[in-house]
Amino acid sequence: MTSTRAPLTRAELSPLARAAAGPGRSLAGVARLRGGSKKGVYRLTLDDGTTAVAYVWSPDEDFWDAGPGDPHDPFGHASGLDLFTAAHDRLSGLGVPTPRLLYADRSGRHLAAAAAVVEDLPGGSLEGALRRDEDAARAPLERLADALAVLHAERGPAFGKVALVDNGGVSSGGSCERRVTEGALRDIAAVAVRDERVAAARADLEGAVHRLAARVRPRDHLTLIHGELGPDHVLLSGDGRPALIDIEGLMYFDAEWEHVFLELRFGRWYDVLRVPGLDEDRLRLYRLVMHLGLVAGPLRLLDGDFPEPAVMRGIAEYNLCRALESVGR
Repeated sequence: MTSTRAPLTRAELSPLARAAAGPGRSLAGVARLRGGSKKGVYRLTLDDGTTAVAYVWSPDEDFWDAGPGDPHDPFGHASGLDLFTAAHDRLSGLGVPTPRLLYADRSGRHLAAAAAVVEDLPGGSLEGALRRDEDAARAPLERLADALAVLHAERGPAFGKVALVDNGGVSSGGSCERRVTEGALRDIAAVAVRDERVAAARADLEGAVHRLAARVRPRDHLTLIHGELGPDHVLLSGDGRPALIDIEGLMYFDAEWEHVFLELRFGRWYDVLRVPGLDEDRLRLYRLVMHLGLVAGPLRLLDGDFPEPAVMRGIAEYNLCRALESVGR
């Protein structure tokens, strides 16, 4: 399906840019940046040559077409200005780098959607840096490891998104491992009707999830995690300092969930981010569950008009093969 969604224009974004930069500035150019599936991300170039980045949360920018997420579900649709500002404030309070918030507009006064404007970091993504020069990228990768040590040292009173828990809310699901297990079983059922390989292996996959979950023992602490931290979700300043982006899913959860995602996305570079003391039983469960989620999620996106379907098909196929291999298929 071809996307017919039109990006926002300079005229549409000009009021937001003036509100963020001041009435003495005007918007000279706009470019929609690639990669966003839940919000629009636009580079704003002002008349003095400076730049900033606008985040826009609207149905037209959300390719998941999921509507408002359930705030009580840790893995509910992580999109929206309130989630962003809560996560930004939490990270900033800890000194964990994230692009500086310049302006936030919940009112729709300057744009017919909730929006924020943040600083534009000139160093590109850590993913791009690793592709260009692995040796040069090692220093920012080590700085990222230091930032994650600060993030993961922070404990939470309950599991769930920061925006909910820090305001006294309670998440659904009972515990990290229970919510993850239930989600995996739903993902297996959803994919089984779409792929005959999963339909044939459904009993094996469900049995594996139940067996791995049964080995997980209760835990008395929760860790602050990003939740979806790949090298594309780390931007670099001009001097190579890393900053976390796509932070709306920031939550209190198991550190093992973060590390399974880091291992998957960073590949051989994960050794720089690896830490001792993780629970092997949680890691085994979460690896399988992560693969299943990275099949079900991309397949849902392919039902819509996501503009890079080949990317999503590749993600789904890779993770489907890994999940099937785990049960000998």
